[in-house]
Amino acid sequence: MCYTMLTRRREHLEQNGIKLTVESETQRCGVIAVVGAPNAGKSTLVNALVGQKVAITSPKAQTTRTRVMGVAIEGDAQIVLVDTPGIFAPKRRLDRAMVQAAWGGAQGADLIAMIVDGKAGLGPKLEPIIESLKHRTERKWLILNKVDIATKERLLVHTQKLNDQLGFDEIYFVSAATGDGLPELKAAFAKAMPEGPWHFPEDQVSDATDRMLAAEITREQLYHQLHAELPYAAAVDTEQYKERDDGSVEIHQQILVGRPTQRAIVLGKGGQRLKEIGSKARAELATLLGVKVHLYLHVKVKEDWEDDRGIYRDIGLDWVE
Repeated sequence: MCYTMLTRRREHLEQNGIKLTVESETQRCGVIAVVGAPNAGKSTLVNALVGQKVAITSPKAQTTRTRVMGVAIEGDAQIVLVDTPGIFAPKRRLDRAMVQAAWGGAQGADLIAMIVDGKAGLGPKLEPIIESLKHRTERKWLILNKVDIATKERLLVHTQKLNDQLGFDEIYFVSAATGDGLPELKAAFAKAMPEGPWHFPEDQVSDATDRMLAAEITREQLYHQLHAELPYAAAVDTEQYKERDDGSVEIHQQILVGRPTQRAIVLGKGGQRLKEIGSKARAELATLLGVKVHLYLHVKVKEDWEDDRGIYRDIGLDWVE
């Protein structure tokens, strides 16, 4: 079941003067795999194109861990955007699972959009992506992101070098944060979609479940509030998700960390940090779901959580050896 806020999309868009009903007899629909290095702004871009949050974001690298599907509409076209984890050199089992999910998200795509941080530019993080894309037969577009904070000269240099290596079909300069260039990019994506029926109902924005959304929103708050204090290896497990008779939702989650010192960081003095994390996550979930949310958080030390098959299943990753 896709989460409750999906059905609220029509009201949100129509309030902003956007009519969802498709008048054309010809529909277009296709899949775009959004790939790139960590922190390129892939999730921010997908959220902006969809028109609301479907993927969590944070300044912390490798925030996205699994494939997240966002559904955008432009005219008679439905654009299925597969937001993938950042592609990097994997060192641990979790890393390998994330990279596998990234390239798995590109399988069967009508188009691959490579997102590059226009400010950070080229570097070793892009090398494995470039090498892998050289052998892909799908159409490839280059999207230079964060142009609002990048210099024009650097952008042009990055673009030329990347295009020399991969020969992109299209190149766009955008800022997912400010919206610069996004209308043109979305229109181009729509035009590039093949003719065919839509894959999803017109008011659906994601394939994520309520349970997955709840875990991701709490994990996002961990990153936003703890920043560098909390190591990358932390997970949120939604143990219970149920609707109460009054229409509200009750959610019980465990925050998994590897060491007792990390547990103390998440709890904060007198448990205040955990209360703040819960308060912010609860408020955002209530907005997204459109109902009152009762969120209960617990912090558990589980040194080997990265070797627990059940955790991988819950967060949407395949187990890798």
